[in-house]
Amino acid sequence: MKRFFYRVYQKIMYIGMFFMPWRKPQIISGEGSFADISSLIKNNGGKKPLIVTDKPAMERGTLKPLVDSLEKQGVDFEIFDDVLPNPTIDMIESGLDLFKSKNCDCLVAIGGGSVIDCAKVIGARWVRPNKPVSKMRGLLKIRKKLPMFIAVPTTAGTGSEVTLAAVITDSETHEKYPINDFSLIPHYAVLDPLLTVGLPPFLTATTGMDALTHAVEAFIGNSNTKHTKQEAVDAVKLIFKYLKRAYDNGGDIEARQQMQLAAHYAGLAFTRAYVGYIHALAHALGGMYGVPHGYANTVLMPHVLRRYGKSAHKKLALLAGAIGITGNTDEEKANKFIDAIDELNSAMNIPSKIEAKFNVSAEGIPAMIKTALKESNPLYPVPKIFDADDFEQLYREVI
Repeated sequence: MKRFFYRVYQKIMYIGMFFMPWRKPQIISGEGSFADISSLIKNNGGKKPLIVTDKPAMERGTLKPLVDSLEKQGVDFEIFDDVLPNPTIDMIESGLDLFKSKNCDCLVAIGGGSVIDCAKVIGARWVRPNKPVSKMRGLLKIRKKLPMFIAVPTTAGTGSEVTLAAVITDSETHEKYPINDFSLIPHYAVLDPLLTVGLPPFLTATTGMDALTHAVEAFIGNSNTKHTKQEAVDAVKLIFKYLKRAYDNGGDIEARQQMQLAAHYAGLAFTRAYVGYIHALAHALGGMYGVPHGYANTVLMPHVLRRYGKSAHKKLALLAGAIGITGNTDEEKANKFIDAIDELNSAMNIPSKIEAKFNVSAEGIPAMIKTALKESNPLYPVPKIFDADDFEQLYREVI
């Protein structure tokens, strides 16, 4: 009975999405496009941006071209660089306090998914001052236009620069959950491959595989459109062609640029077609044990895809064909595609299990299952409905 309800809910959501106010950010791309943000802010009436970023970006000097350009054009700004992986409500409130106290009027997020997500919810809190972050959880809880928001990804993975989602961690309950609202889609996305050149190999690998997770989960789910299918396929093809190149040679600008494009396509696909159980399980791992999101997705992906079994074979076989994998049956091609994911992980030295340093314990499995089920059912239009037993087996396979 539960499964029937989930499918009905997902069908209603699928139909309803055609009537929602979908939009895409304006894309600004190319080498050196990052420095043009100052003109973009000024030309759109921005007076004082809050630049949201993290300490590593500051230490690498990532912001220097923008800071120089802002100062040259006489644009005042503030920097909030306290964002950590898996952004918390406390971080958001700190950023909001700075935004208000310094009379900022627009947002520029420069970083990975955590930074962009944090900036999204700072903006949401600004326009909904009486609604705490915990009350924004789920679908369409904001429903107010954010101030001008420019997203600048420095990784090629999350696709957050084009999505309606932000993922937040409650540091008290250790829950990690998504906030989904059309107002969270940035107004501009700046894709400058030069910003990803300094990304370490392991982060290049796990963020790239995060993008693959987005594309695969979007494609095999039941809420696709013609456009999301094509976007997912395009992303998968680019990732299998360019990710290992970017991993091997961080200065390969073509590979970096193509991986940014792949993450962009994957983001467009999943923001409309949703993700699935890989993400739900990974979010719970991140919330409770601080496991980085891309890394958790990467480790979990082959296990979840295999557990879907024949319910995903046909669609996985299509993805296999897109990257040149052949076979006599859909099952054979699907399994070869999953094997190719394993091989790509291995080639980039990504462990097949969550590393011991994260101290993931079997004692935490029941709490993680509860969180993952709450996130995924009935919302995610997955090929096959899983229950608590499935989730337990999957967690035990990776810890």
